[in-house]
Amino acid sequence: MLPRIIGWAVAIGTAALAAVLLWPQALGLQDQWVAAHVVALRGSAALAAGVVAAVLALAMLLGSGRRLLGALTAILIVFALGNLGVLAARGLGGEAAPEASGQVTVLSWNTLGEVPDAVTIADLALAQGADVVVLPETTEPLGEEVAIAMREGGRPMWVHTQAFDDIAKARSTTILITPDLGDYRVVNDPWPGPPGNTNTLPSVVAEPADGAGPRIVAVHAVAPIRWELRNWRSDLDWLAEQCAGENVIMAGDFNATLDHFAGRGIDGGDLGRCEDAAKAGGAGGLGTWPTSVPELLGSPIDHVLATPTWRVDGFRVLDGLDGAGSDHRPIVATLSPAG
Repeated sequence: MLPRIIGWAVAIGTAALAAVLLWPQALGLQDQWVAAHVVALRGSAALAAGVVAAVLALAMLLGSGRRLLGALTAILIVFALGNLGVLAARGLGGEAAPEASGQVTVLSWNTLGEVPDAVTIADLALAQGADVVVLPETTEPLGEEVAIAMREGGRPMWVHTQAFDDIAKARSTTILITPDLGDYRVVNDPWPGPPGNTNTLPSVVAEPADGAGPRIVAVHAVAPIRWELRNWRSDLDWLAEQCAGENVIMAGDFNATLDHFAGRGIDGGDLGRCEDAAKAGGAGGLGTWPTSVPELLGSPIDHVLATPTWRVDGFRVLDGLDGAGSDHRPIVATLSPAG
C-alpha cells in the first residue's frame, strides 16, 4: 500500500511541476529562477521531456513499476506537446513584407561585442533596406564604420550610442537611423539604472527633434542569470514604461521572451502598449539565440515591438549569418502606419 501511495505522490508532484513550468505566468512565476529559464527555451524543454519520456517508456516495457512509469511518461509527453503548441501558436514561419509607402524597416542584431565586421553589418542592413539598425554590444566607432559603409551603398544613416564604460563592448549599444525619418536626439540618461536607463547594459531612447515621428528605443536588457535577476526584472519594467506612449518603436536584445513580458502589458499590449512584431508576423516561436542550435530549440529573446499606431507587414529571423560570429541571429521587421 505504501509504495502505491508514494507512486501517486510522485506522479501528482511531477504533474504539478510540469504544469507550473509549462505556464508559470498562471502563478506569476514567469520571471522567477528556474521557471524563467525553462520557458525561455520551450523547444529545448520539449526535446528533453521527449527524450526522458522515451527512456521511461523503454523502462516500462522492460521492468516493473509500469503504472508509475506510464503516468510519468504521459505527463512528460503532455508537457512536451504543450510547449510545442505554445511555440506553434506564436508562429514558426514569418516572411518578407510586400513594399508599400510609408514603411519603416527595423533591423536588430546583437553583435557579441562587434564580432561581425562593419562591412558584414552594413551589407545586411542595405540588403534589408533598413531604416533603423539596432546594434547591442556595439561601440560608436564601429557604428560609424557601418554608417559610412551604408552611405557608400546609397543609404546614409545617423549614429547614436550609449555606453556605460569603455572597458567592455557589451556595455555599449548603438542605433542607426535614416535621415528620411528626420533628425533624432538621444533623450535618456547615459548612466545605469532607472529612471533613465536599463541597469547593467545600456539602452538608447531617441526622439524626433521636431516632435513628429515615433520614439525609437534600442534595447539591451541584462540576461536573467542568478545574480542579475533583480536587475533583469527592473529592466523589463523600465522597458514597459518606455513603451507606454502612443507612438513607439522598440527593438533589440531583451533577454526575455513573450512569457517574461506577461503582466507588463497595457491595454492589451505585450510590453507596455507595444505588440511583438514576431508574434504578429507569424514567427514568435523561432529562437534568435544561440546560433549554435536550430531555431526551434533556441530562445526568441530578440524583438521588435511597436505601439498600435504601427501595423506589422512582415517579420523574419535571419539564419543566413549563423556563421558570422555572433551568438544571436539578426531579426528584421517591416512596419507601416496603421492609420
